[in-house]
Amino acid sequence: MKKANHFASQIGLKLEDKMVAHPNLDFSEAVGYHYDQFPPDQIDAHRLIMPLASAAAALARYDQMLKGMHNSEILLAPLRSQEAVVSSRMEGTVSTLDEVLRYEADQEENNSGIGGHYRDEAIEVFLYGRALNAAQRSIEQGAPLSSFLIKSVHRVLLGFGRGANLSPGDFKTEQNYLADRTRRKVLFVPMRPEQLQDGMDRLFTFIESTDWQILIKTALAHLEFEALHPFKDGNGRIGRMLITLMLWKYGAISAPHFYISGYFEDRRDEYIDRMRHVSKSGAWTEWTIFFLEALEAQAQKNLATAERIRDLYEEFKREFPQLLSSQWSTAALDFLFSRPVFRNNVFTRKSGIPEATAHRFTRVLVEKDLLRTLEAASGRRPALYSFEPLLKIVRE
Repeated sequence: MKKANHFASQIGLKLEDKMVAHPNLDFSEAVGYHYDQFPPDQIDAHRLIMPLASAAAALARYDQMLKGMHNSEILLAPLRSQEAVVSSRMEGTVSTLDEVLRYEADQEENNSGIGGHYRDEAIEVFLYGRALNAAQRSIEQGAPLSSFLIKSVHRVLLGFGRGANLSPGDFKTEQNYLADRTRRKVLFVPMRPEQLQDGMDRLFTFIESTDWQILIKTALAHLEFEALHPFKDGNGRIGRMLITLMLWKYGAISAPHFYISGYFEDRRDEYIDRMRHVSKSGAWTEWTIFFLEALEAQAQKNLATAERIRDLYEEFKREFPQLLSSQWSTAALDFLFSRPVFRNNVFTRKSGIPEATAHRFTRVLVEKDLLRTLEAASGRRPALYSFEPLLKIVRE
């Protein structure tokens, strides 16, 4: 295990696999999928008691915050964008929150298809957020967690740009591998494609079962999805979405706003090694403990961030009526929290605020240094602004 950890550290393992086709692959350190071992027959329940209790308590505190929020969909929207940045970065797609929010603002301003002058990386991160939103809407409409839903989400995730030629929405038909960045050393061999459908059916039967405590079930399901590696590309991002969707759908949290990629990125080598060690030596208990510790730590961090966002909202809810001298102050505040980067014409069109009033609001907020002008208006191009008090919290 130490050898594998050292190796992953040296190569900077890229979790998001591509189809590896090379006649001279090195399988000397490869671990193969754990056939006929899922779900596990035995887990040391005694060792899970304390980590499970701590994780459940931390999630409960976080969920209490969600329930008490004015509107978690509005207030935590930027955190979803940040999760998209971090989860995508784990797969080698490097963008920034600001770049992605600019892209989102231009998409809304133009009401156009995906494209433009932005880098492919920003578009891919944007698609992550769109895919998670699509999954949320489907589940709200009664769709079960299933292969069909996962394929649909994957189709959105890889629906444009570099992912469009990687079979979006279709399971793999050739063996894929997780390899180092040179594609010479194979570190993991997922389930064979000819057995994949049975494996996916088994996974979603397990997810729907009531025999397992939800946090433990989520830990095992996430690992199993990554081990099956059903797609040519995008498996890591879909697998981490599955965590949020399961916690929400089965009642561990009351809204689909739990983002765990930050913890996994900070402990990337351990995350990789513990998943590989399950297939290598049946270390299901050790993996589950690691996952529960991740839930606890991330719930505490998410709670602290959500509290700061809530407090900021409440502070401005008191100040905006005096600052803006208008009955539309709360509408303006809600808009800024849901779209912390925006084009001015979108503000006037979608906030519900009369146009002349909205233009006055932006002037006042710029003068008070609450809005930062990212791009001045030019010709028919409206100005681009950022709501810095909120972004300062989310960037951290």
